[in-house]
Amino acid sequence: MGIKWKVFCYLAVFILITLALLWTFQIALLDDFYRAIKTNTIKSTAQTVEKYLLDENSQESIEALATKKDIFIRVINSDGTDRFVLSDGPGKNLKKLSPEMIAELKQQTIENDGPLLQIRGSQKRGKDNHSLGAVPSKPKGKMNPSILYTNTLQLTDGNEVFLLIGTMISPVDATVETLRTQLVCITIIMVLFCALLAILMSRYISKPIEKINYSAKELAHGNYQAHFEQDGYREVAELGATLNYAAKELSKVETLRRELIANVSHDLRTPLTMITAYSEIIRDLPGENTPENVQVIIDEATRLTALVNDMLDLSKIQAGSDSLSMEEFNLTESINTILMRYTKLIENDGYHIDFDYDEDVFVEADEMKMSQVIYNLINNAINYTGTDKRVLIQQTVENGFVTISVADTGNGIVKEDLTYIWDRYYKVDKSHKRSAVGTGLGLSIVKGILEMHHAEYGVNSEPGKGSIFYFTLPCK
Repeated sequence: MGIKWKVFCYLAVFILITLALLWTFQIALLDDFYRAIKTNTIKSTAQTVEKYLLDENSQESIEALATKKDIFIRVINSDGTDRFVLSDGPGKNLKKLSPEMIAELKQQTIENDGPLLQIRGSQKRGKDNHSLGAVPSKPKGKMNPSILYTNTLQLTDGNEVFLLIGTMISPVDATVETLRTQLVCITIIMVLFCALLAILMSRYISKPIEKINYSAKELAHGNYQAHFEQDGYREVAELGATLNYAAKELSKVETLRRELIANVSHDLRTPLTMITAYSEIIRDLPGENTPENVQVIIDEATRLTALVNDMLDLSKIQAGSDSLSMEEFNLTESINTILMRYTKLIENDGYHIDFDYDEDVFVEADEMKMSQVIYNLINNAINYTGTDKRVLIQQTVENGFVTISVADTGNGIVKEDLTYIWDRYYKVDKSHKRSAVGTGLGLSIVKGILEMHHAEYGVNSEPGKGSIFYFTLPCK
């Protein structure tokens, strides 16, 4: 079911429930509510009147109460004479009760052994009528019924009085008929209003969602330029903004993926081509079987192996299938050991790699993987350092944490690129060139290993002055 019909159904159900409640309470239960209110009024008034009768100045208070409540109050002495009659309000016809009827009511009250509340004017009057609060829900008969409360009281002066409190129950048939007609009109109006409102709301809600759905299908088919509308309700607008951001990021990932395929293909093809070429030379020209040519084959095969290994390592890290072998080791000594690998590079190519530290520092980590982190950071610095070919490694200890930083003197990284420098497919230099050392995937591997160790890491860079890559580990 579409959102249009769902909105219509929800509104329709709400309207129907509202109308059902109105019909129930305004038509079916109106008479019962009215009688219940009248009955409760009589009960509360009777309690107040009985309290006032014990007061010497009771008549004035009772008169004020009768006027306020609009009810009939009659107090009869034991000899049958009226002490006072207040009958200006509804129920004043009750003052016409015959002495025989009064005597009957008094006898019923005495037999009930307490106050008696009943509805007069009903063709049926059962035993329940003689209990306080037990009032028939709907009396039968043509005459308008009345609610009558009776009780005998012993006053403080020793006299006994008979108390009658009553009010007429007005007919509600005309009111019910009027309400029924009104509710019929209201029902028709609300049904039409519900249909119109449902159509308008469903269009307002569903239209931007339909647009987003259409754009999402375009995105699913590879159209990363698909635009998601940001109108309608706030939630729909936020969804559109999120999907626009997702489309933008997917577009970047797709671009970077293509660049990676092209770059990796180049890096794979180059050593394979050189290995093939030099092997053919050695095969076809016996005089070319020199140590230099053989070394080229070895170097290119080593480079190819390193590239494949880095790709496999990165895949395992990102897949979460790699694990750590934690142990305590000398981080300072491990860095010095790594630097020995660059002796040939320093001697032949004129690089200057310095390590600045004050003391040996021990950490608990995976030594093999941390060595890979340091090795990749140094390779990255060598590839991007300036013409002075200088790389500086620094070790600082503060508050129980050791920070290792690797600085180069290259062109640096612009601020907009710093967020993406660790991404797998990202390259600052869009024109791909073969790395002097390493495979070009080092920073992605560094990021994965450091995150596995829950280590803090980052990069500080200033265009034209170089970059500083760093990470921090707790000392042991």
